Amino acid sequence: MSHSQAESVIKNIIREIGQECAMKGQTVSETLVAFMVKAVVLDPRNEFNVDRTLTKNDVQKLIKLCVGRLLDTANPSLDTIKMQVYFDMNYTNRVELLNEQHRILEVRLAPVSRDITDNRARTREELESVYRKIVSYVLLRSGLGSPTDIKVVREATAALQSVFPQTELGIFLSLSKKDKERQLKELTMIVTGIRLFNKDCGKGGEGIDDLPAILNEAIPAATQPIDAELRASQDLAYRYTAFLEMMHERPHRNIEARLSMLKEALFNVRQHEAFLCIILPIFLALSNLWTSFQDEILLLSFLTNLTVSLQQFLGIHAQLFPDDVMETLLGGVTVKSDEQRIKETMGIKVNVSDFKKQEWLFPETTANFNQLLIQYRGFCAHTLAEKDGLLLPGNPAIGILKHKEKYYTFSSKESAYVFAQNPDMFIQLIGEKAKECAELIQLLELHHQFESLAPYSQVRSGDKRSMKPITKCNSSTQTDTHILPPTIVKSYEWNEWELRRKAIKLANLRRKLTHSVQTNLSHMRRDNSTQVYLLKDFGTQTRLDNSSNVPRPQIFLAGLRGGSTRTTCMVKVNLTRAVDET
Repeated sequence: MSHSQAESVIKNIIREIGQECAMKGQTVSETLVAFMVKAVVLDPRNEFNVDRTLTKNDVQKLIKLCVGRLLDTANPSLDTIKMQVYFDMNYTNRVELLNEQHRILEVRLAPVSRDITDNRARTREELESVYRKIVSYVLLRSGLGSPTDIKVVREATAALQSVFPQTELGIFLSLSKKDKERQLKELTMIVTGIRLFNKDCGKGGEGIDDLPAILNEAIPAATQPIDAELRASQDLAYRYTAFLEMMHERPHRNIEARLSMLKEALFNVRQHEAFLCIILPIFLALSNLWTSFQDEILLLSFLTNLTVSLQQFLGIHAQLFPDDVMETLLGGVTVKSDEQRIKETMGIKVNVSDFKKQEWLFPETTANFNQLLIQYRGFCAHTLAEKDGLLLPGNPAIGILKHKEKYYTFSSKESAYVFAQNPDMFIQLIGEKAKECAELIQLLELHHQFESLAPYSQVRSGDKRSMKPITKCNSSTQTDTHILPPTIVKSYEWNEWELRRKAIKLANLRRKLTHSVQTNLSHMRRDNSTQVYLLKDFGTQTRLDNSSNVPRPQIFLAGLRGGSTRTTCMVKVNLTRAVDET
């Protein structure tokens, strides 16, 4: 089957599904039907083979399943898909919205501008008519007052005449068309600035709204309900998550049948929270802008209407699980917010040395850590696959796993270790779960796995959020002074006269003959040479001869031979002269 034939068959299926739903009192858009057809085909429980052509029975089965899911108004999954389709088809970013409004303004002003630039006025009445048209053009482009209000027209005419008197109209008409259009825009900006200045001075400003005051009232009026809705959706998500987590630890047979419905309700409120988180920062940024007030009011009105429209997709889970039912089901279970769960795991990190092949990123080693695009909208990848779609917030401080250029967070260190052992298996399990619950494809941003279900806004703008991590580490380098060995040619001469001298010398050698004589004694001998190192002169110094004269000792002992007495009496006499006497 060719591509055109396949598109024709799909359009017929979508048209038939829409007609059957309309006959049963349910009006559905073609975009919603097309998304449902793809979701039903991808669901493995329906046993459709996308690699072969659908038979007639397959088509009837597909239509029946799609109609059944589209008419199941008590299913939170359908509300989530409707919310995703509605948001995707109606939300546009600030630049695109304002560009579209400016394009519409240019289209509406084109006839007025053409009437001015193509005019060939000659008479006085015709010139006055052109001047009045320029005043109307300035008022329409600036948006500061109505061209039908006589007071506004008089004030704008006076401002225009101060910078562009009517006597210069002839010069204006002689310009080229592009120069006329450029000068009209410049005149609009100048006149607008003059009128705003006069309004601030209290001397004019007729028909000019007080846009700062309007924004000061409109922004709080718009953000407060959104804050309340966001808190309510987050509170429901926390309660649903706590109950589902408790059910995985302590299953109850009586409520296992409602477990799937509760998961779909969790997907619904998480999707609503995600959309509000996209819209809310834009409202907060509006309060800091004091220029382009008209664009800000337009953007504020658009976002407010879009936020209010999302409320219609939140009714089913509130009917299925009202507050009294949830209080009974929780039964004393502690409901934790996402912030509380993340605080419980602060300070816990993955030990990088436990992994040889996986790459982990941390805040202290990655410069753009907070700008990385985390998979599954920041939910724990392991819990999502292991606990059948349970959405627990991941804590990036534990460590972000980089696998195949994608980044994953986890709710605990144990989950990170288990997921890192076989990431591909868990990623495949999450993909299979998304096939069963089609609303997970957009909620978890799995468009790279299901390109046929990529939202229109992503296809239109492209995925520009992917960013590679900028890792940080301590490093040092050393540069050798001389990497290559020196190549100094000692025979090089820069002096031209020296080169000439050598050339003349070589030329003279060509005319010389060399004679040699050899004797019998020198035959087959080689020249030997020796080198003698002469001895150095050395000198020594001996001791000086010297003498000294010391006194000679003279000691006499008397009485050693005894005497007439029985005892010997010895007398010692020292007759040695003193040193100073010698």
